[in-house]
Amino acid sequence: MALDHVEGLISRREALRRLGLLGLALPAATALLAACGATPETDPASTQGPQAASPPGAASPAGPPPLPTQAITFPGPDGTTLRAAWAPAAAPRGAVLVMHENRGLTDHIRSVAGRLAASGYSALAPDLLSREGGTAAFADTARVTARLGEIPQERFVADMKAAVGELRNRAEGARLGMIGFCFGGGMTWLLLSSGEDRLDAAAPFYGPLPDDADLTGARASVLAIYAEQDDRVNATRDAAEEALTKAGLTHELVTVPGVGHAFFNDTGARYDARAAAQAYDYALTWFGRHLS
Repeated sequence: MALDHVEGLISRREALRRLGLLGLALPAATALLAACGATPETDPASTQGPQAASPPGAASPAGPPPLPTQAITFPGPDGTTLRAAWAPAAAPRGAVLVMHENRGLTDHIRSVAGRLAASGYSALAPDLLSREGGTAAFADTARVTARLGEIPQERFVADMKAAVGELRNRAEGARLGMIGFCFGGGMTWLLLSSGEDRLDAAAPFYGPLPDDADLTGARASVLAIYAEQDDRVNATRDAAEEALTKAGLTHELVTVPGVGHAFFNDTGARYDARAAAQAYDYALTWFGRHLS
């Protein structure tokens, strides 16, 4: 959030508000902004409100026009009910779990699921805030991000495993894949490191690898997508390579040049249409190789 502010994506006031929701007192939040390079004197966003979620005239999303998604529920751990968006392909070549960013299950993620279905892969996008009533129950994305930051990893793993089971039930006989973006990319790595062995392929997009990740229980073939200008996530790339090699998993690590974190999200200011189209093609080729 601090770096989003430095890059002019959100105002200083909005950054402080979001950091406050994450539990940082004002002095700590202010110090964090300063450490990331922001100053009230030189920051033009400090006197403006939050900027628009996407730039005017943004290019079309990567991939084909999406098929419609259906809002569904399915059984979760310990008697809970989980929510998701489901997009069945007309003639499925496989099925893919789609993990959302730290903004929750948004229209953008539903669109990704719909685009995968249009590309031949039935897609299920679970809402990791299902137990709180779903993403739509929150007043704004800052509160969504704050709540996701409070949930223990064990709960995420349990809910994602239930989602894999639901995907397998709905796409009976299909080989299963997983794709995730930002936070969802990290969730993809987390599920792989939990010993989940029902996935045949995975494609985490600019997702940070969990500390001390052990992928030896997984069997998925992994395509990891990185952004050249994403120093935070790229700092975990070597560890990901080491963990994948140690686990003996088929893998490929691709760095997309000239772009930063979240370049695939067509509703965000960092969206790059060329890079997004390229990365979508990479993922489809990978799924075609390991799911079809």
